[in-house]
Amino acid sequence: MESSKEKNRFWLICLALFLGSLAVYARVGGFEFVDYDDPAYVIENPRVAGGFTLDNIIWAFTTGYNSNWHPLTWLSHMLDFQLYGLFAGGHHLTNLLLHITNALLLFGILHRMTGAMWRSGLVAALFAWHPLHVESVAWISERKDVLSTFFWLLTMAAYLRYVTKPTPRRYLLTLLFFTLGLMSKPMVVTLPFVLLLLDFWPLQRIADFGLSLNAGKNAKASTQPLLRLIVEKIPFFILTVAASVATFIAQQRGGAMVGSQTLSERAANALISYIRYLRKMIWPTDLAVFYPHLQNWTALEVTGAILLLLGVTIAVIGGRRRQPWLLVGWLWFLGTLVPVIGLVQVGMQSMADRYTYVPLIGIFIMLAWGLNDLTQRWPQYFRMALSAGTALILAACLALTWFQVGHWRNSLTLFNHALKVTPNNFIAHQCLGVALGRLDRYDEAADHFNAALQIEPRTYASLFGLGITRAVQGRTQEAVDNFEATLRVRPDFYLAHLNLAEALATQGKLPEAINHYKECLRLDPNSVEAHSSLALILVRLGALPEAVDQFKGALRLEPGFAELHEQLGEALAKLGNRDAAQASYLEALRLNPDLASAHLQLGLLLGEQGNYADALVHFSNAVKLEPTNQTACINLAGILATNPKAELRNGPEAVQLAERANAQTGNHDPYVLTALDEAYAEVGRFDDAIRTAQQVQQLAASNQQPALVEKAAHRLELYRSGKPFHE
Repeated sequence: MESSKEKNRFWLICLALFLGSLAVYARVGGFEFVDYDDPAYVIENPRVAGGFTLDNIIWAFTTGYNSNWHPLTWLSHMLDFQLYGLFAGGHHLTNLLLHITNALLLFGILHRMTGAMWRSGLVAALFAWHPLHVESVAWISERKDVLSTFFWLLTMAAYLRYVTKPTPRRYLLTLLFFTLGLMSKPMVVTLPFVLLLLDFWPLQRIADFGLSLNAGKNAKASTQPLLRLIVEKIPFFILTVAASVATFIAQQRGGAMVGSQTLSERAANALISYIRYLRKMIWPTDLAVFYPHLQNWTALEVTGAILLLLGVTIAVIGGRRRQPWLLVGWLWFLGTLVPVIGLVQVGMQSMADRYTYVPLIGIFIMLAWGLNDLTQRWPQYFRMALSAGTALILAACLALTWFQVGHWRNSLTLFNHALKVTPNNFIAHQCLGVALGRLDRYDEAADHFNAALQIEPRTYASLFGLGITRAVQGRTQEAVDNFEATLRVRPDFYLAHLNLAEALATQGKLPEAINHYKECLRLDPNSVEAHSSLALILVRLGALPEAVDQFKGALRLEPGFAELHEQLGEALAKLGNRDAAQASYLEALRLNPDLASAHLQLGLLLGEQGNYADALVHFSNAVKLEPTNQTACINLAGILATNPKAELRNGPEAVQLAERANAQTGNHDPYVLTALDEAYAEVGRFDDAIRTAQQVQQLAASNQQPALVEKAAHRLELYRSGKPFHE
């Protein structure tokens, strides 16, 4: 039984972990999204924005979008979007909550396994407060890191319960948590190997490596042969293989395996990266969101890395019986980094801070237990000095982490910092260009895109970003050139086809634009934008049946898009299918009653059918919504002035509407003047009506509109006899 004093110490450490983490990370609640993965994961992801629907849940479990299969991560982002929408602070705080929970879980699990409270607390504090872990917490897109680690630690906790009392239920619970971890981030595939390490120490389950040390307080199971323990974990290894295959397929199909390095170059970078991670763990400076590949490493540097890694490995193996924590910690570090060390190149980075989130736990275990073992025979005052030094190191971690967190405030602070601390960082230039573009600082954005292209001329995202910038600036031909260059590098880039089609349509090159819209639909048949944009071009070309098909294709995907229903109605009306057109307009107005253009088009359609009462209602709504809409004004004025049904006429209002439209056209539109002379006659202002009708005759004659001349002459006869014109 634990003493009351021990319990108080335990909760005091928990409180310190909580408050320290909150102190350095709490301000992320006021931070923004960043222009690196956050758009794909949250901001511009319609599935995430759609929340928990059956279709979206199925999508989360079946998609390899963004080159990963991690359905639980998608579901967590969907939940956050339902809770916070596009308030970035809420998404950040979820990451922070998971990180604090992970630190507390790590402390509790190590304490239960080893009985060493202060050493376990030190490991958890280093985990919670080390600057290398800022990226995993302060980057919304790295939800997969903190979420998968949460399930990693729950797996360890469940495994500890299973070890103390093996039952099928406890085993299945451990397997369940492991599965959930794999569904959060595939890096969890190394966890079965870590469980074997824990069997060695501190659980001491491996009979082949009997130790003289005491096992953890709750690890009372008898030792077993190593082979049996491996067999025990076969289901875990099966899931590891399945997750690895799924991830490889997703990353290959998603184009994440973009590295151009040879196997020897990747191996050299992997070896050096182990050393770089250790260096940044000891001296965490010049941390950046992206580390580009540096120059080719020399044979001397690679040899040095090999000798250092090999030397430490031999040393910890040699001391495995007396200091088993060193072997466990070292192999934990080496092994958990294997999936992301770069032997299989995924992405363009040479290394990443986020990859250390779990691996550094191994190094922290080595430090905490190694220092304790080293100082066992030291004088008391030396041990006190070491404790004070440890406190200073933790304080330094808190300070450095606080400063590092500040760089994640927004895209500008993050990527400007990356440019300061890393050379040739084309990704930082590229992302800074995107961020500046969002702020309408297009010249600066173009400068950064060009800087990225000088470093990596075939970076399709920079070519594409420069194209977007030129398109917004109205430099359409340059935009076309950039989009075409993008497609030469990546022919299957959907957004480049889409934006190139839009640029070509702007230039009037409609057949070429159609080809690229069709390519968009080949790459993504569910693109509402490609369907609708293609439909509008087909309308311009008079290919109305094909346009109707494209509008219907878009509406099958987005049935709640009011403007699409309106555009479909216009195409159907031009085809002469008035009933279907009317139904489309009514659906558009059901979805958006404030759609003035739909009211106007429906009014025109009803007027052609002789349904003036309903037409009047829709023209009135259009005028209320857009008082300066000339077409709505003169059509409404025409019904109010000329309808044969007296209950529908309102001469004074007709005059007001027609005069408003005429003031906009400056007495130069014969159709507006026609509505005006009809309105004057309705209120008995026949002199004004005659004068205005004569203006109509003159303008119509000069415009070679004989029908208007003839109709004006007929109205003049009525006005001269003191009669208004009624249909």
